[in-house]
Amino acid sequence: MGKTNRGAYILAAGAAVQLLTGIPAAWGVFQEPLMQGYALSRGQVMLGFAVLVAAYGAGCAAGGLLQDKHGPKFAGLWGSVLLGGGFLAASLVPAGNTPLFLLVFPLPAGLGSAFLAPAVLACAQKWYRDKKGLATGVTGAAMGFSGAFYTLFVQGVGQRFGIRVCLAALGAVMLVVCGAGAALLQDPPPAAAAPPQQGLTYKQMLHTVQYALCAAAVALSAPAVLLFSPEILRIAAERGVPESAAPLSIVLGSAFSAAGRLLCPAASDRLGRKPVLLGIYAGLAAGSLWFAFAQGQTVLFSYALLTFFYSGGAAVQPALNSDLFGLAHAGVNYGFIALGMSGGSLISYIGSQALPLTARHWLAGLCAVAGGICVICLRPVEKE
Repeated sequence: MGKTNRGAYILAAGAAVQLLTGIPAAWGVFQEPLMQGYALSRGQVMLGFAVLVAAYGAGCAAGGLLQDKHGPKFAGLWGSVLLGGGFLAASLVPAGNTPLFLLVFPLPAGLGSAFLAPAVLACAQKWYRDKKGLATGVTGAAMGFSGAFYTLFVQGVGQRFGIRVCLAALGAVMLVVCGAGAALLQDPPPAAAAPPQQGLTYKQMLHTVQYALCAAAVALSAPAVLLFSPEILRIAAERGVPESAAPLSIVLGSAFSAAGRLLCPAASDRLGRKPVLLGIYAGLAAGSLWFAFAQGQTVLFSYALLTFFYSGGAAVQPALNSDLFGLAHAGVNYGFIALGMSGGSLISYIGSQALPLTARHWLAGLCAVAGGICVICLRPVEKE
């Protein structure tokens, strides 16, 4: 294929990869099978979820540095090995060995997903520099469908053959699909990227107020969903959703997540990043209030609304980062912004273990309001 026409292939490869990296959104469907198959408590599996998200946040920084130095293909291939290898290794972990489970499954899976994300997002933005929101939206929408994909896969393969066979099969699929997608990643040639890309290095970015505000906003957006997503099936059942319909909470949330990742970045291309992000944080705050009082079928839709806004914000953020700090080092800069996800994961894990459900709803709403204040305070980076 011609290098100047490679953009469409990059988007397609990125979408295929991202379909398999949205594991946090689907963790609820893994929760019970992991508890039963590995003799783990609910708290231990929740800790695995926290490790996964924290590893993703920290790994984005490392993956960004890797792709900045060696290119998106190199970082993506390493990410594919870590992600697929983590799932394959998890299928061999003895029951009841929590430290080994945490070491070989959520840790490398989170890191692998993180190595892939900056590689895909930065590469897509560079090919579509005038439509960065669209580029992140298309690839991000595929990540949004991860929840539906994993729900169907775990319920189909996992229920029939067991969670260990399910994890091994997923690992094999990840190695093939993510590896093939990563092999296609390549930055555009200079002629296609003219004028020359400019922007702050990550060291320069880390010294700006804008970085602190962006990282804080990312962290504060997480509790609205991460406080509840690992236990959404139980919450839905306790609030009157029939047990057979409870998995719809993940599938519906996945569909709304995909819509948010596609529509919010596209809207930000037209309306501006900041106005759209302010709407997103307002939506997270209002959605948290609705979810707190939802019963029956409204639980499904209120949770899905939260996933729409949370995922939409996650998809707009890379484009905002490029607007603020430039495209030249977009991958590594996004990686350091994503450290906020580690902070959000920590807040969510502590909150889920220490607070009753009602207090968690309050925490989610307050975090969303605080995240919106961070966005309000954002100003363009002053050029020296």
